[in-house]
Amino acid sequence: MAAQAKVVLVAGARPNFVKLAPLYKAIKDEGRLRPFIVHTGQHYDHTMSGSFFSDLEIPVPDANLDVGPGSHAVQTGTIMMRFESLLPKLEARCVVVFGDVNSTIACALVAAKQGIPVAHVEAGLRSNDWTMPEEINRVLTDRLSNRLYTPTRDASNNLLREGIPSERIVFAGNIMVDTLRAHLPTIDHGSVLRQYGVEARRYVLVTLHRPSNVDDADTFGELWRALNRAARDEVVLFPVHPRTRATLKRLEPPAPGSRLRLSEPLPYRTFLALLANARVVLTDSGGVQEETTALGIPCVTARPNTERPITITEGTNRLVPPGDAQQLVIALQEADGYRGRIPDLWDGRTAERIAHDLGKRCDEW
Repeated sequence: MAAQAKVVLVAGARPNFVKLAPLYKAIKDEGRLRPFIVHTGQHYDHTMSGSFFSDLEIPVPDANLDVGPGSHAVQTGTIMMRFESLLPKLEARCVVVFGDVNSTIACALVAAKQGIPVAHVEAGLRSNDWTMPEEINRVLTDRLSNRLYTPTRDASNNLLREGIPSERIVFAGNIMVDTLRAHLPTIDHGSVLRQYGVEARRYVLVTLHRPSNVDDADTFGELWRALNRAARDEVVLFPVHPRTRATLKRLEPPAPGSRLRLSEPLPYRTFLALLANARVVLTDSGGVQEETTALGIPCVTARPNTERPITITEGTNRLVPPGDAQQLVIALQEADGYRGRIPDLWDGRTAERIAHDLGKRCDEW
């Protein structure tokens, strides 16, 4: 292998950056490969994208496709067209994609059709819900990938059941935990809590962004009722995703004296501090399900299913129907009893394992 073979790392949305950061560093430290960062621009809001590069100490991307907003078809197609024109110029030995967003499947398709090996970090997760665009992205990306790095043993088993050869599958652990473990001890938690006027273990933290929850007025109406009811008893912090703003405008504002507090999306380290000190978290995010399990924080997930079942069987997560305010309130009230354990290989060294394996694979590719 030529010295410093180039490996393209693709990121497009907020969760991708959290996973890319430790792998970028591990590849640099491993020494055999040269990472090249492509930002697709799928998340274009500064708080959802730009701030993460400084927070996570990721260098400015080597290329930015500046895709911006659009439907699934428009966004995926635009990424493909722009990545297709860029990739041949890079002389890449491998393209690494993360998670299940539109950028993931778009760039995996382009790389596969150009004969460049694809490595998928966070492979094998399945909700078995084909109404989820992310499920389509996950399954198709795994079929296209030459190397599949799974976060859990059940994810590896999913791939084996689908006929993926075992020699392509590597159980590497959860790379998001690498970032969490690296940053958590360096944050001034007390300062963040004072900034938001809350005490540790005496507030609810909320993240909601999935179209099935925030675009549907009836479903989001029930979630909104649950938040307002919970805010009678304790502070409820709700950083509002850009997607959610339009729906919020159609709902009644919180009652006078309510302890429901809305904010803009938060920088990674600020959000992590609030996550680590919350009494309970209400979310529809896959990544937050994992982070709460890693931290031992009770989590109520407003979804009918999850592609991360290990957060339920071993962690602190519980599924609750998003369209039932009463069940949501009860789950939040009872969350203090949730107990779990940290799954295997969620140890902060996943990026090292992937970087080492990529170095060996690129010798063969």
